[in-house]
Amino acid sequence: MRLTAFAALAAALAISTGAAAQDKYPSRPITLSHGFGAGGNSDTVARIIAPVLAERLGQQVVVEPRVGAGGNLATDRVAKAAPDGYNLIVLTGGHAVSGALYKALPFHPVDDLQMLSTLIYFPFVISVRKDHRFQSLADLVAEAKAKPKTITYSSVGVGSTQHLAGELLASLAGIELVHVPYRGGQAPVTDLLGGRIDVMIDTLTVTRPQLQAGTIRGLAVTSPAAWPSLPGISPASQTVKDYDVRSWMGIATTKGVPEPIVRQLNAEILYALKQPQVRDKLEGIGNEVRGSTPDEMRNWIAGEIAKWRKVIDDAKVERQ
Repeated sequence: MRLTAFAALAAALAISTGAAAQDKYPSRPITLSHGFGAGGNSDTVARIIAPVLAERLGQQVVVEPRVGAGGNLATDRVAKAAPDGYNLIVLTGGHAVSGALYKALPFHPVDDLQMLSTLIYFPFVISVRKDHRFQSLADLVAEAKAKPKTITYSSVGVGSTQHLAGELLASLAGIELVHVPYRGGQAPVTDLLGGRIDVMIDTLTVTRPQLQAGTIRGLAVTSPAAWPSLPGISPASQTVKDYDVRSWMGIATTKGVPEPIVRQLNAEILYALKQPQVRDKLEGIGNEVRGSTPDEMRNWIAGEIAKWRKVIDDAKVERQ
């Protein structure tokens, strides 16, 4: 009888211990995916934050690029993953643009994901070549009003944030510009310097080296206030009221992840963003570091989707 009782007690303890081990999160490596190429902006940011998360969580955080469909392939995979907190994704401003531009995505851009925290915000720069006749954004707006559809501007593709930044500028300023889409890279810079386009709207990554070299002139930054790493370049909102285009990155996971895990991941992301080795690197490439609650990130994305839908409708951009 004693042996039977002992065996039962041992079995109960084994079950209890096993359940506790299963309940502990995380108990295996976590995947932090993104939808863009290795070495790009998303990949760089993910690899800056992943080591601190791994140290805090006690498990490896594996950065995994999953390229395709403007980041939507990677997002779809995470949206359909098991809701256990082992699949995270770095979302970008293009996520909200896709939510506004596409008639139907294989996932809902807000409701099918559990937002965790924003990471960074960054603006674009509206620039011209050094010897261009435009000395300011006001010059551009004035000429565009006098001569509609004569000023060209670049983007990295139809439906890109840069494209819609130009459309929003035109809408708020009451002007008409000519959009010239590229596939990204240095092609817009080459054509700007060669005089084949008038205006370039692009990221700090593309623009800042040319500004520092003195080959182009920044007319405005697209953030609502001056940007610390772009001294001397005024915000576009000083010329065009209410203009505000900032891209962003944040981390999300699968909808339905248990609330304790959501709280844990949010806390560890916020911790990572406060560490000097993370903050200094992110700010060093021109970003504003700013974490959030899950609800704040969700509301930001929903607001961005609504904003870009209006821009798309006003500009009569065809939905995909």
